[in-house]
Amino acid sequence: MNYIKHLNAVFQQFSMDSRLNPTHISLYMALFQYWNINRFPEEFYINREDIMKMSKIGSKATYHRCLKSLNSWKYIRYLPSHNPYKGSKIRMPKFDTSNETSDDTSCRTNYEPLEGQALVPYTNINKQISNRNKAKLPKNKNEVLIFFEKRKWPALEGEKFFNHYNGIGWKIGGKIEITDWQSTAENWMLKFKEIETAKAVFQKRDNLKTSKTKNYGQPL
Repeated sequence: MNYIKHLNAVFQQFSMDSRLNPTHISLYMALFQYWNINRFPEEFYINREDIMKMSKIGSKATYHRCLKSLNSWKYIRYLPSHNPYKGSKIRMPKFDTSNETSDDTSCRTNYEPLEGQALVPYTNINKQISNRNKAKLPKNKNEVLIFFEKRKWPALEGEKFFNHYNGIGWKIGGKIEITDWQSTAENWMLKFKEIETAKAVFQKRDNLKTSKTKNYGQPL
């Protein structure tokens, strides 16, 4: 995948396509950057919030409309996911200098050798994407809040968790680096439950062992 030739060709196509507006182009470039970050796999998952932020699109309706238009006009292949916990997939047809696109890139198992460009085996890309899915650290506070919300925990606890570990450099005990923040968050929830249970037991306990009927004639 020679991204310079690809971009030259796709921008030439943009200049001849009167259907496009700046929002379409901005969205395409955000998707291209996501594709680039993932080392140009045949298909990749996208995060709507990230893509909207990168493309400077503030409206979900505009985002979805432009995404469907790019798909309809063959600039991308949009594979929507109706599962709220699973992102949609994107395929980026490869443009060349003749302005032709490949409608189906799934038959390619390795990248073609191009002059001056190192090869990246497809098997390694799958491994890299798999490793990225197991993120060591959250991208931002919002990702933590969504994680807590999905598990029906208050947003305040999510903020406490993020602020605590962000403040100590995402290390357990200030020494051991966190390798899976989601597991650490689940341990945070379990510890919180234990503390709340202990509080409830303590509050029910009558440490003075007094009775409701008091005899003030008895010595203390």
